[in-house]
Amino acid sequence: MWVGAFFIVFLAAVAGSSCGAARLYRFPLSNRVAIQDWRPFNVAHRGSNGEIPEETALAYKRAIEEGADFIEADITATKDCVLICFHDPILDDVTDIAAHPEFRGRRATYEFEGQNLTGFFVVDFTFEELQRLRLRQRYSFRDPSFNGKLQIITFERFISIALEASRTVGIYPEIKSPVFMNKHVQWPQGKRVEDSFMEILQKYGYKGKYKSDEWNKQPIFIQSFAPTSLMYISNITDSPKIFLIDDYTVRTQDTNQSYAEITSNRYLDFISNYVVGIGPWKDTIVPPNITTGYLMNATHLVSRAHSRHLQVHPYTFRNENQFLHFDFHEDPYEEFEYWIKTVKVDGLFTDFPGSLHRYQEWNSKE
Repeated sequence: MWVGAFFIVFLAAVAGSSCGAARLYRFPLSNRVAIQDWRPFNVAHRGSNGEIPEETALAYKRAIEEGADFIEADITATKDCVLICFHDPILDDVTDIAAHPEFRGRRATYEFEGQNLTGFFVVDFTFEELQRLRLRQRYSFRDPSFNGKLQIITFERFISIALEASRTVGIYPEIKSPVFMNKHVQWPQGKRVEDSFMEILQKYGYKGKYKSDEWNKQPIFIQSFAPTSLMYISNITDSPKIFLIDDYTVRTQDTNQSYAEITSNRYLDFISNYVVGIGPWKDTIVPPNITTGYLMNATHLVSRAHSRHLQVHPYTFRNENQFLHFDFHEDPYEEFEYWIKTVKVDGLFTDFPGSLHRYQEWNSKE
């Protein structure tokens, strides 16, 4: 309901189950600056994770401060069905799980997307247990100042960060590894992770087709690598969806289709009935020469998508030299220039939303 300039949302306590004492959040949604739609979207990949450990409240707040249009999150689930922001199926790489002797016996091996994977799996921990852990940067060459200080956050907390912003900030959540989640998490009443995901979005008022009045008030793109998940939620919501496309060698986790199959004209015709765009790994759009370090000729994927009125939001743009091809002379601004003006993409996933925002602001004044 509306009270003055605030949208009131009641939410259940997230620890343990969907039941619990209600908490009251106030989000100032009126009189906010609208999201820009006249230049490619700046999507903060896991927040401003080039500076701050990924998928943390601080990383998302920093991304908003730096000018991101959307904040992006990987939504996965705990043992007790709490949806959280966390990319990996295991906790080993970006948390201090190894420093917690009480969890030593939780190490396990599961089949994950066609391969055996060993580690401390998120699905084997309750949300309360995960709150004991602290996060760290994924890459050792990034600022370690916040390592060991920040916690895993819930999907609901992620949403609240966007809604609390002083301007309109969109959210870009991914239904992460739904096949694995639905196999290893015991959802109540025969539900799926997609159902829980959508219940939370509906609770916070996310709805409406792309560019509709509802969407403009609370912008969202829902993304997934699993086409059947996107098809499933199409029966629940008309919010815009993005089909993520992995590297050449990776098959779809749910339908076991190859890269060639899901980027064919026939499949783009089919999936365009369910999505407004695709999110490919950028090296599949303009492949690099692994010997020379320079880019080769661009494929026709962007033009083929655009001819079907599909947006293209490639991932992931990173400032460090390790990720920049030699064409760009170790300059991330040259890379932005190429992808926006030559390749003509409609949005960019970046670990450094501040850099992309500055580039776009400078170019908008030309």
